[in-house]
Amino acid sequence: MMASLDRSPNHLKYVFVNVMKPLRLFRSVICACLLTAANGLFADTVWIDQLNLSTAIQDYGTATSKKSLDGHSLTIAGKTFERGFATHAEGWLAIRLDGKAKSFSAQVGVDDEVKGKPGGTAEFVILGDGDRLWSSGLMRLGDAAKACQVSLAGVKLLELVVNDGGDNHYYDHANWAEAKIESDGPHPFQTFARNKGPAYILTPPAPATPRINGASVFGVRPGSPFLFTVPATGKRPMKFTATGLPKGLELDAQTGRITGRLATAGTYIATLRAENSEGVGEKEFRIVCGDRIALTPPMGWNSWNCFAGEVSADRVKRAAETMVKTGLINHGWTYINVDDFWQHHRDSNDPTLTGKARDEKGNIMPNQRFGDMKALADYIHELGLKAGLYSSPGPWTCGGCAGSYGHERLDAQAYAEWGFDYLKYDWCSYGALTEGMSATDPKVPTVSWGRGTSDVAIAQLPYRLMGEFLRQQPRDIVYSLCQYGMSNVWAWGDSVNGNCWRTTNDIAGSWKSMSTIALAQDQAATWAKPGNWNDPDMLILGVIGWGNPQPTRLTPDEQYLHFSLWCLFSAPLLIGCDMEKLDDFTLGLLTNDEVIAINQDALGHQAKCEDTVGEVRVYSKKLEDGSVAVGFCNFGPKPAKLDYANLARLGLKGSLRIRDLWRQRDIGTVKVGQEPLPLEIPSHGIVLLKFVQMATP
Repeated sequence: MMASLDRSPNHLKYVFVNVMKPLRLFRSVICACLLTAANGLFADTVWIDQLNLSTAIQDYGTATSKKSLDGHSLTIAGKTFERGFATHAEGWLAIRLDGKAKSFSAQVGVDDEVKGKPGGTAEFVILGDGDRLWSSGLMRLGDAAKACQVSLAGVKLLELVVNDGGDNHYYDHANWAEAKIESDGPHPFQTFARNKGPAYILTPPAPATPRINGASVFGVRPGSPFLFTVPATGKRPMKFTATGLPKGLELDAQTGRITGRLATAGTYIATLRAENSEGVGEKEFRIVCGDRIALTPPMGWNSWNCFAGEVSADRVKRAAETMVKTGLINHGWTYINVDDFWQHHRDSNDPTLTGKARDEKGNIMPNQRFGDMKALADYIHELGLKAGLYSSPGPWTCGGCAGSYGHERLDAQAYAEWGFDYLKYDWCSYGALTEGMSATDPKVPTVSWGRGTSDVAIAQLPYRLMGEFLRQQPRDIVYSLCQYGMSNVWAWGDSVNGNCWRTTNDIAGSWKSMSTIALAQDQAATWAKPGNWNDPDMLILGVIGWGNPQPTRLTPDEQYLHFSLWCLFSAPLLIGCDMEKLDDFTLGLLTNDEVIAINQDALGHQAKCEDTVGEVRVYSKKLEDGSVAVGFCNFGPKPAKLDYANLARLGLKGSLRIRDLWRQRDIGTVKVGQEPLPLEIPSHGIVLLKFVQMATP
């Protein structure tokens, strides 16, 4: 017989505590273990340093896996990290997730390797499908790494962005340490390149008939060597002639080069003529022999934005050859400028950069990559082009090569004897010398890196010194003051014999950098005139990258806006790309003669923003023939459609013929004050028009 079941409360409590509860706990532990095992079986961790980093975009160098940009361990505020990747502001890396990721985490900060250098600030931003998920705020060199952990649930596109911290992008070595994506299973997350949209070409092909392009005025000093290659498009062979050339000059009928010397000051009017089997082209050409040169903004190429410290004489020669082969020379492009790293470096491990910086007499010595500088300049001249060079008023250049401090007279003489026609003179290490310096009693302390001064007299001092020595040479050398707009250089640059001067910090390869610089140009506009040009820095078109060549980050519309604005600004036009990688789109940008003519107009007026409608800014530039070039510039993220009714504000009146400069065609007429002008402007784009007064019937 079965024993009766004890259902007393005490007995039930005993069973629950000693039998049932342990079984339930055991079951929970088993379930948790199984769940953990399952999660471990299907979960996946993707380290960002394992992905393809070649799609990363940044303003200097190449994104590096598990190493800093300079090849060291990833180190932030003294702490070393084994995993992660390094980039440089402005930096961008995009990863396609398709909604299959769970979270992203990283430790971010500025790498310790930039200690002692200018800059070193950054802001780290994480975007998910365009929305800001996290921001580090401003971070500086020496700040401890900041941890970030964001949910990626449902996110299709992850973007890792590094901004420059608001002080430009100097030495902003930014680390995404321990950066990883967590997901619920193995997924093929991939990085990808930014889609910039189709590259559409607006510039029509040049006609087969001869057309003489470029500037209509040229300045030279008495006794200086004269070199001008007539820029003419059309079918070759072509024969060149000229009437009215002054005594001392001659024109080569085959090459179109005018050479010689003028002994007497004066203004001479010549008529240039180009003839081929298709017809004849003529243009009036004014030669002004006097005290001023660079009567129109210089046009050419500079090595820095593509090659940086990897430049060599061979690369410079190939750039010059390409200037001719592509026909850029036929549109007025003239200068081939060598930037930093032609001199010996103070501490490089590269044997081609090291050696004795100066000889026993103090003369500057080029490094092994360049050797005979006169031979290089001669080679460039033989192609019908001009040659430019770079130095610093400090002991060292920006890149750490020998500067001109204490040897200014010798260097000016060397540049002239070698045959160079252009000097970019970069502030760089001179900033350190200004510590404890007064304009009347210079004191030179121990040299360290530095930029900047608020004392106008001190800012002028090194540029005045070199300017005087350049003027003493028996050769015209365009003098470019590269000191980033400090002390309102546009107000005094002419007084130190400058021809052009930087108005801003270095341009970076981004929309933010270009547009910010563009919007700051009005402050210097009234100082522009023939022989004096405000320089917003080089063009970021084509394949650029400061030693890491890659296509510009600007969209096609942004590139049209960029080049148009630089032409409206009467800015020096210096191509910064790898000349051997020019594509049809970039060539179209650089060979539109009607747009270039706005830049090369002899009046020398600089456009200013005369009106604003929403995100559209209207820039107006008066031209020598009485017409007006107007750029309707959309700085907004969306296309703009408007009926513009403020033409009178631009100084326009009466009936006007309208010409589309990029398409090189008339598009109609307008009566000021009686009818609005309908406009459709792409996002970050421009409509560039010329308004020509129509005769009153």
